[in-house]
Amino acid sequence: MALIFWHTPRGGSPWHDETMPPPAVRLPPLSGLPVRLEVRHQLKDRTGPAHAGSFLRQRRIVFDAGLAARPAEFLRIFVHEIFHFAWLRLGNPGRRSWEALLRAELAGGARGELGWSAEWRKAELQSRDAARRTRRWREYVCESFCDTAAWVYSGVPSHREYTLAPRFRERRRRWFAESDVSKRISI
Repeated sequence: MALIFWHTPRGGSPWHDETMPPPAVRLPPLSGLPVRLEVRHQLKDRTGPAHAGSFLRQRRIVFDAGLAARPAEFLRIFVHEIFHFAWLRLGNPGRRSWEALLRAELAGGARGELGWSAEWRKAELQSRDAARRTRRWREYVCESFCDTAAWVYSGVPSHREYTLAPRFRERRRRWFAESDVSKRISI
């Protein structure tokens, strides 16, 4: 079982007792090395303010302190970030399978997404990106995987960022159910 532990920065954090928030009720067992969770104030990434960020090689996730006041939002973001580690361990066959699902969605006219991180990347895709597997495409595919995992496993049934049509959502849920990801999450 993977261990996840909190690091409280100097000056305290919203999680004073350094315990995990309530667990994501539908998250399968985790396996792998420990992941360190940290809290920072006014977190930013290359595009501006951010809820969280994963540092895969360092095996840590940093969350913005503002998420403490919104437990359901924290759970959604937490699961999304954990799945960045799962994406890394998924392997090429699994990643290519997910890509095929997304290509089929695009061919079927799917609009919307299951989180803002995938939505804005999808909006920036150009017609040649999928065929050429450009960096823009690969980043979209990864974020879509993580946003979908958050929708499936976080226990947050509805959110303003869930804009993908129900028929496409169900195909994604089925992909997760049929994949090894749903049995044990390798992080």
